[in-house]
Amino acid sequence: MPHVAGHGTQRKKKTKKKATTSKRKFKKVPKTKGGVPKKYVKGAKNPKAREAEIKRTRKLYREGKLTPAMMERIDKQRSKS
Repeated sequence: MPHVAGHGTQRKKKTKKKATTSKRKFKKVPKTKGGVPKKYVKGAKNPKAREAEIKRTRKLYREGKLTPAMMERIDKQRSKS
């Protein structure tokens, strides 16, 4: 009996393995003494206050304590200045 393609023994399809992704690399940016990128505080009337607000928000975000109401208040305050 002649061999018919697609019948009989089945072969497993070979799947390409995804290359392990390395950690994302970011360009180093100039920062203030407090560790906030200079561009974030550049145009502020009070750079120290802006820097303090950014650091406070960063801390809350990292701890997971930033509520949607807090985010709204921060957005309004940032868009006002």
